[in-house]
This record gives sequence, C-alpha cells and structure tokens, in this order.
Amino acid sequence: MATSATTWVLNPLLGKLSQLLGEEYKKLTCVRKQASFLKDELSAMKALLDKMELMDKLDPSAKNWRDHIREMSYDMENCIDDFIHDFEGARAKKGFVRKMAQRLRRLGRRHQIANRIEELKVFVVEANARRERYKIDDCINSSPADVVVDPRLPALYKEAAGLVGIDGPREELVSLLIDSEKKLKVVSIVGFGGLGKTTLVKQVYDEVGGWFDCKAFFSVSQRPDVKILLSGLQKELGIGDTSHACQLQGIIDRLRQHLKHKRYFIVVDDLWDQQAWDIITCAFPENSIGSRVMVTTRLDDVAVKACQSDRACIYRMKPLNEQDSRKLFFDRVFGSENVCPPQFTEFSVEIIRKCGGLPLAIITIASLLASHESRLLNEWESIKNSLGATFATKPTLEEMRAILNLSYMHLPVYLRPCFLYLGMYPEDREIERDDLVRQWIAEGFVCSSHGADLYDVANSYFNELVNRSMIHPGRTSYGQVFSCRVHDMMLDLILSKSTEDNFISVAHSYEDVAKLCGCKYKIRRLSLQSGVGGAKSEALATSMSQVRSYAWFAESQYTPPLSQFKYLRVLAFEFPYNWKMTVNLTAIGHLFLLRYLKVSAISAGVALPAEIQGLVHLETLELYCEPPQSFPSDISCLASLFHLVLPSGIGLPEGIEKMKSIRTLCSWDMSKSSLEDIKGLGELTNLKELNLSTHCSKCLTLEQEDALVFSIVMLRGLKRLEIIWKRGCSDPDSQMDTLHDPPPRLERLYLPKWEFRRVPKWIGELCCLRILNLCVLRLSSDDFRVPGELPSLISVKFWVMDVSQDKVVVGTGLFPVLEDFWLERHDVTVSLCFEAGAMPKVQRFTLQSAWAEWRGATPVGMECLPCLQDIRVLCYSSNSAEVKSAFESAASLHPRRPSVTL
Repeated sequence: MATSATTWVLNPLLGKLSQLLGEEYKKLTCVRKQASFLKDELSAMKALLDKMELMDKLDPSAKNWRDHIREMSYDMENCIDDFIHDFEGARAKKGFVRKMAQRLRRLGRRHQIANRIEELKVFVVEANARRERYKIDDCINSSPADVVVDPRLPALYKEAAGLVGIDGPREELVSLLIDSEKKLKVVSIVGFGGLGKTTLVKQVYDEVGGWFDCKAFFSVSQRPDVKILLSGLQKELGIGDTSHACQLQGIIDRLRQHLKHKRYFIVVDDLWDQQAWDIITCAFPENSIGSRVMVTTRLDDVAVKACQSDRACIYRMKPLNEQDSRKLFFDRVFGSENVCPPQFTEFSVEIIRKCGGLPLAIITIASLLASHESRLLNEWESIKNSLGATFATKPTLEEMRAILNLSYMHLPVYLRPCFLYLGMYPEDREIERDDLVRQWIAEGFVCSSHGADLYDVANSYFNELVNRSMIHPGRTSYGQVFSCRVHDMMLDLILSKSTEDNFISVAHSYEDVAKLCGCKYKIRRLSLQSGVGGAKSEALATSMSQVRSYAWFAESQYTPPLSQFKYLRVLAFEFPYNWKMTVNLTAIGHLFLLRYLKVSAISAGVALPAEIQGLVHLETLELYCEPPQSFPSDISCLASLFHLVLPSGIGLPEGIEKMKSIRTLCSWDMSKSSLEDIKGLGELTNLKELNLSTHCSKCLTLEQEDALVFSIVMLRGLKRLEIIWKRGCSDPDSQMDTLHDPPPRLERLYLPKWEFRRVPKWIGELCCLRILNLCVLRLSSDDFRVPGELPSLISVKFWVMDVSQDKVVVGTGLFPVLEDFWLERHDVTVSLCFEAGAMPKVQRFTLQSAWAEWRGATPVGMECLPCLQDIRVLCYSSNSAEVKSAFESAASLHPRRPSVTL
C-alpha cells in the first residue's frame, strides 16, 4: 500500500519559507528571492504528493521519488532552522535588522547564507528533473477516489466491543474461576488477535474481583521486562515502599510474602513467552485458599504451559456469531439495524461476512463507515471489495492487517502523522492524552485555521482517532477521554508504516541501535524501549544528530550526548518507579528547537543547566523527579512556555509574573515560594489549570494564604483549581471562605484538605462547575443547597468532620444533573435523607466512614433516586456483614435494585 504521511513533511517547510518572505527579512533580498522560488516549486510538488496519498498502489519509481522528497524536505527545514536561529541570535545582540544586514556583509555571512540557500535550490531543481526524467506524473492516476472525512469530532467513544456476544463466554469463565477448588488455579484464554480476549477478561475481572482479598490486572507484551512488570504488580497490589527491591528475586519474594495468606486474583494479559511465564509464576504462591490466575495468549503452547496442561482450564475464544456480528456492526454505523437504509443492507451483510466474526475487524470497518457522512454507495462497494475473500473462513495476520490498513488509508492526511506517532510508545502502554497532543504540537503536526486554539484542535484530532476506533479509550471521566491504548495489531501496522516512511525508529537493544545507524535514511524519531547503554552507544550518537523526537522508556545508566541533537523538538524520559540514577540534562540549553521536555522518574534525580533562556521555543516542561540540586534561575525568561510542572522541592520560579504564556502550572512545594512570587501568580492571566501542593503537608503562613487567595481572584480564565494541603495557619472563617469573586469559568475545584467551617457561599456563583471536592468541618441541610443549585455539577465529594443536625436532608430539586455523589464522614450515627425529586440523575453513591464501629444508620430515601445503579460503602467496621446486610435491605426497596459493594 502506498499511502503515507510523507506529504505532511512539506507543510512546516512551506511555513518557514513563508516566514522568510515576511517583513522582518525584507533587508535580505537574496534570501527572499530564493525563498520565493523554493516555495513555488515545493508547492507544486506538494500538489503531486497529495495525489499520491490517495492512491492504493504506487509505481516503484514514484515511490522512490516521494521518499527522496521527504528526506530532502527534512534536510531543507533543518537548514532554514539554522539560518533563522543565526539571524535571530545576531539580531538579539544588535537590536536592528539593518545592523544584522551590515554584519552579514562585513563578516562574509551573506555569502555563506546565499550558498546554503543556493544548495537548497539545486536540490529542488534536481528533484524536478528526476520527476520529468522518470515521468512520475504519468505513474499517478489522475482521478483518485475522494476520501470523505467526517467533520464531526465526537468526544465520546461508543464502547460496543465489550457489550456484544460476551454474556455466554463471561459466564463460562466465571464458572471456571469460582468453584470449590481450594488449590491455586490458572485459567488460560487463547485465541487469534482481535477476537476480544482482553475485553472479555476485563469484564470477568470487574465482575468477580470483589470476591477476592486482592486483585491485579497487568499486560506482558512480546518483549517483556519481567523485573519492571513485577515491580508494577507490587505497586498495583498496594505493597509498601518498593524502592529497596531492586533485584528480581527480591521483588518475587516480596510478592510471595504479600500474597501468602490472601485469596488473590491476578490477570496476566497478552502472554507470548513460556520463559517469561516461568519467572512470573514464581510470584504466585500456592496457598490453598482458592486463589486464581487468568492468562490471555495467542499461542496454544503458552496456554497449555500456563495451566499446567490441564486442558479443562483452557478456554478457546470463538468469533462472534452472525447475530452478534450484525448487532455490533449496525449499532456502530447506524445506531440500530432497523434504521439501516435499504440500499446499504446488501453491502453491510457482505462486509460483516468478510470480517469473520472478529470484533476488532468489525469495529474498525464499522467506525470507518460511520465516519462517512455522505455514505456514497460506491465508497461502500470499494471498501467491501478491499476486504480479503478468505478472511471469513480462515483469518490470518496479513488479512487482519489489510483490514486495519484500510482504515489507515481513509484517515485524512492531517491525522496520519498523529496516528503514526503512537509508535513512539511501547506495547500495552496507557498513553496520556495531554502528553500526545503536546507532542503533536511540538512536532508541528497540528495546524490551526481561523485562529483556533492549537490545543483545542489537537484534542479534536485525538477524539477523532478514538471515534474511528484507531485507538481505544483508557481513562475516561464524564464524557472525556484522558488516555488511550493501542491494540497490538494496530501498533504492528503503525510500526510497519513508520518503517516504510522513515517516520519512527524503535530500538530494543544496542544491536538495534547499531542497525538503525546503518540504514539508508537518517533517523528522524527514535524510541528506546529497553536498556541501551555503554561507551559504544556514545560513539553512535553522532549518527543520530537529525533526531526530532527522542523518547526513552527503560532503565539505563547512559544519557546520550544531547548537545549533538540540535534539531530535537521532543525529549521524553520515562523510567521505572524505583530507578535511582540521575538524568543528565545539563546540555539541553543548546537545543534551540526544543519544544517539549518531560521526565517521569519519581525516584531519580535530574541534573539541569544553570540557564535555559536559550530554549525560546520551549512549550512544555514537566519534571516528575527527586528535588534537583539546582534549578535554572532564568526559567521566567521562557516566553513560549505553556505547561510547567515543577519538580518536588522547588517553589514557584522567581519572577513568575513574567511568564504570561503559562496555561497549566503545577507546583509540588508551595511552602518554598516567596510571598512576591505567590502574588505574581495573579499576573498569569492565560492560566487555565492550577495545581498546588506542599511537601509533607506543610501549610503556608497567613500572609502567604492571603496572597494566594488574592491571586486566584485575578485568574478570571481559570478552569481547574486544585489545592492539596491542610490549612493550619489560619482560622477556617478567613481566606477562601470569604472569596467574594471566584474565577467564573471554574469547571473543576479540588480542595480536599483545605478545611472550611461551612460550604462557602461563593461556590454557588460557579455556574460552570462540573466537579467539586470539598472538606467542611460541619455540614447541614442548608449547606447542601449551595452546591445543589449549580446547573452543571455532575460529581461531588464531601469530606465532613462533623454534622450540625441529626439528619442532613437533600431537598427536592437539588443536584439536577449530578451523576456521582461521595460523602466521607466521621459521625456514622447521623443519617442522610433524600427527598423525592433530589438528585434525579445520580448513578453512583459512595459512603465512607472513618469510625471503627458502625451503628446501624443507612441513608433514608435512596429509593427516591430513580437512576441509582451502584452503592459503595467504605467502612472500617468489625461487623461488616451487618453493614452489607443493612445496605442490601435498603437497596431492595429501590425499583432498579442497585448493586451494593462493601
């Protein structure tokens, strides 16, 4: 298949050529003349490349020409970046364009620049000559089929995959797990990729997990680092400090000790290797109290090995039957089979048949068809004909890849580089949406039209990939998707495309890096996903000087010589939780194009340069690490910085009021901030998100708290505010209790430790508020009226120290759109009462008590909550059976019979 992301490469280059034609370069007539020529020629080439993007197959000579243009474009952009950097640096020193032009003439720089631009012109002329010589235009179909792109960018993903045809398999697996057998039992689920194994076991995990003392779900993947996997399992199981368990044997010993006397349930998803299982299974002790392990795999021998050849414990996944396949397909495309237009029925039936009952294939094709607003019959016929004829009876990896490739072919060009960039992340990784969109922007993948905010546009790109089922939602909250996962078969397609287009290079070992450096093309984006280190790696660094994105997801004692990566835009390090080394970033000051820098290494240190004001394009700086020995004193000079997460132990930067561009700010240690810098927060008028906390729950002084409240009042565009520390230096009736003019656009407010005497009245002014977490000393029926009248509030969580009445009544009409209600209180003897008409849309109700003994009170009127589905009780009580019985009795009075979880 010929489709690629190559055409995108020309977009940033054309933009920079336009920049050279701008007013600030008018004194450099030779440069402007050559830039105009280059822009015209490259624009003509782009028109031809755009046609290539829409073709199913490409002549080898045309493909070779396209690849040449791609690499030439990268090199040309680098050359122009060098020139602009030299020009801007000299202008900053001299102050005037006229003086810059004089300097160029005096020092001979004019000839150097002219020669470099002339070289670019020669490259373009040669490319055009090759185009004519090889008759590239004749190789291209002059009338390719148009790709109709759905203009809607839905924010919600319809999770149909796990809801169709799953009831029978789920119940069969539950019966295998929940029986009278006391010995440790391992159940294997085996089947072809795309059959929905992970979806099925996740449903089972959610259904039966509450019957065990502890549970965990983790993925293994094709190239597992067992030590990192088991270290993550420790964390998921809530085992205490794991920092000293550096050796694999120590991790296994801690896991065995933790699980020895517990009835546990562990899901090991996507197991490929018998040797990996031999190590993993050492962590699961045989305790003869009914513990269970569930394994998913594509390989029969691995399934047999995992369950110790007990074939009664092997569940073989089957494709969906015709009825379930039809439901999944029609629900995704039309909402229901009943509303399918008659002219599409025949095509639909044939497409469903060709998908062979594989949920991944059905969802991918259905999502593609759902994105075609016009739904032209010839498009449906084309898609039907593109599907392999034999796939329905004998699915193969190649034919599944062809189905996924079909969806890739129908991606609009602007989404292709964004989609391929997912290949920077390791298999089975949950990928944060905010990380992705910021990296896309840093790489220049996101284009804004009509003044639209780049981050809004990038979020819509993410939503569109979700809607097209190219990525699967991960963490979601009230209609928004905050993270995603990539199916391993989709990742296989991504990496295949990335290799074809020289888009991303992935290395798992030193040998991989050596091979990459010997490849035909220069490395443009590099993802290291295993330990790669040693002196030999340093010797190879010069071969990677063209890298634009550099990501490291592994343990290593080696930090590359970053000063040589001068075209780097994105730099990301993600290390294991207990990794103790220091990341050496002292050379980043030379990376004049750097836009994104993130280090996630909670237990590691970071060495930073004394100054970073040369990073004039830096937009994102996030440091999750140990307190650095020193922090750049000139960070407030970064005029382009949008997103800043300060490392622990570092207060607000000095002169923060100058950082006008900041949109999101996170400080982990406000107690180290000066009074002047706290006041300076109020100058950040572009701030949208503000997350503040203090080290070891320290509190601010009364003067600091006053200054903070005043600054918050000034932040009129603030949408999210989170303050995590216990107010201990002032009276609860002061500061934020009397905040008379809160930011009017607040949507999320988290104040879980900032104690209020009552629910403050100013919260009633926040008409946009959707999520509220609040700590109050006393709560009364009247206090509920303040948040209860908010029109947009969908989630509320109260921490209550005491109550002022025997009954706290939630009145009729309050909380009109609330879906999630959580109350944590110390006095469990006081009852909560719901009047008819209160909380008409609430689905989840959680009650948490800190008392050791429960005294019989359950909320009154829960049967009046018409949409209630789940009741959760978190209670540290010795009579837990009595607690659960009381709440189940209350739930039995409800017409929906909500579930009760203790």
